[in-house]
Amino acid sequence: MSIWVDADACPVVVKEILFRAAERTGVQLTLVANQPMHTPSSSNINTLQVPQGFDVADDEIVKRLNAGDLVITGDIPLAAEVIAKGGHALSPRGEMHTTENIRARLNMRDFLDTMRSSGVEMGGGPAAFSQRDKQAFANALDRFLTKHANQN
Repeated sequence: MSIWVDADACPVVVKEILFRAAERTGVQLTLVANQPMHTPSSSNINTLQVPQGFDVADDEIVKRLNAGDLVITGDIPLAAEVIAKGGHALSPRGEMHTTENIRARLNMRDFLDTMRSSGVEMGGGPAAFSQRDKQAFANALDRFLTKHANQN
């Protein structure tokens, strides 16, 4: 099992949690971004820089993903592709995307996009990343790694 990170929009604190988890568990961690990334020196931690462009990092993650791998992303369409390919998707806020909930999340995302594009004011964006989000992510990652890291 490997962990892939949609790293361009991933909060720094989430990356730091992932770096510690990779070192602790020995799981291979790869950050995919369209800009250079600084990471700790480790045989378990890699970066993959992709060209600029819409969904280039997402497409690269899906291309390299193996069934059973974990992808860290807040991108709902990417999460849906990961699940369809047999992977697992976890948001930086600690929400596990599953076959049971991804369709509803895609539908809500599409509905909100339609509302925004038709001129409806939607009021702000997501709340600022909080200590509670950090803890929810760390807990969800720990549960996932405890369940899946030793299965390979």
